[in-house]
Amino acid sequence: MDSAAQHSEMPPRQLNTLIVDDEPLAIERLQLLCARQEYINLVGTASDGEAALRLAEQLEPDLLLLDIAMPGMDGLEVAKKLASLSLSPAIIFVTAFDKFAVEAFGVAAIDYLLKPVESDRLSLAISRVLERKSEQSAAPQPSEQSPWAEEFWVPYKSELRRIAASEINRIEADRDYMRLHVGGDPQREHEGTSYLLHQTITGLAERLNPDQFIRLHRSHLVRRDWISGLRHDGGGIWIACLKCGTEIRIGRTHLAEAKKLAGR
Repeated sequence: MDSAAQHSEMPPRQLNTLIVDDEPLAIERLQLLCARQEYINLVGTASDGEAALRLAEQLEPDLLLLDIAMPGMDGLEVAKKLASLSLSPAIIFVTAFDKFAVEAFGVAAIDYLLKPVESDRLSLAISRVLERKSEQSAAPQPSEQSPWAEEFWVPYKSELRRIAASEINRIEADRDYMRLHVGGDPQREHEGTSYLLHQTITGLAERLNPDQFIRLHRSHLVRRDWISGLRHDGGGIWIACLKCGTEIRIGRTHLAEAKKLAGR
């Protein structure tokens, strides 16, 4: 058997895990859940951010189950401090609030769990950590990290879902939110599923790779390869025709960039 085959069949290793939460009952619940997880080895708990940093430096855990809303140093600050100290445990945020999701994935969290955490949902998050670590060990490390967002986490019912940037066809402003359109079937002119994300369109435009996405209007971002053509209505208005059948009016300030799609 060759070494590649042996590597692919190796079982996932145990993840030395640190729980950080300022609520004793929350720590106790996570301890019970972790005890049922095959690949979790609990190495410690901390009740505040400062203690979490001290333990992380001493124990060098593989994974932090990290609360966000804590007195003093919150979970987001802990994650940033760990990165600045060149400590790189995987981070799974565990919180009662979904409003921190954008900031959480800005510090490279692997998952974001809402309390009360269910055992199956924790198992899924852990499998994502194992998958990410396997990918990192198998693939050569890039010399420079991409500045563009590769995924977004969006609220869906009682959880958060991970949406790859490459899966998004278009984004439109919807009051104080952005509606992300994902999937779709061009053959049936079907738009697919949509999710709401609490973010500004300018903020999203700055995070998306401009080689993949183009802003067509103050309220619309579109993946470049989702545009099937441009047309003129005869009255000075240009329209972008999308593969799903949707048509979007192109704003004047974005027209010159849009025409480059057609080599004009």
